Amino acid sequence: MADSLSITISILALCVSVLTAWLTLFRQGTVKMTQPTVIFFGPDAPSEHDKLPLPKVYLRALLFSTSKRGRVIESMHVTLSRNETHQNFNIWVYGNERLVRGSGLFVGETGVEANHHFLTPKDGATFAFIERHYKMDVFAHLLGDKKRRDSFHKSLRFHGKSLKSPHAGVYFDWGPDSSRYLSHVDARPPSSTPDSFLSALLGTEQISE
Repeated sequence: MADSLSITISILALCVSVLTAWLTLFRQGTVKMTQPTVIFFGPDAPSEHDKLPLPKVYLRALLFSTSKRGRVIESMHVTLSRNETHQNFNIWVYGNERLVRGSGLFVGETGVEANHHFLTPKDGATFAFIERHYKMDVFAHLLGDKKRRDSFHKSLRFHGKSLKSPHAGVYFDWGPDSSRYLSHVDARPPSSTPDSFLSALLGTEQISE
């Protein structure tokens, strides 16, 4: 009886050790994103370098790894779709007090909370936000993965009749009671720093090399 109990305890201990090793050393996991409390569609903050500001998608969220060893994000981008129109926002910059160009971001199990700015490439500067239903997807490409991962997707709609100002944009604020995003138009694009976002993107001291 004592031998059977000892064997059982040894087997259980071995199973716990194997499970712990798998969770901490071998399990690759993935990166997930919490639901943003605010999303912005509109032009980037005015910049003296460009007369025509680039279209931007802004959001604030927490990225976290489902494995203890964490994962590395090589790149992130946003796609917007409306009817037959599809636009990539592939210029990714993130930060809080300081904005940096996104590349090689390590995400641990405790997560990384930051403001994320996604801009179109130069040839997408003519993309305009108009009153439509939009499908938004946030993709992350993780180091070691062959395929990109869809970290967040949402359908959004706004009334854009008042987007006549070249600097006006629409905010989507999450409503906890209604369980949906509530939109409103504002003429002040979001910025995490006193300087404009494009000034940081163009290589001033706001950007880390």
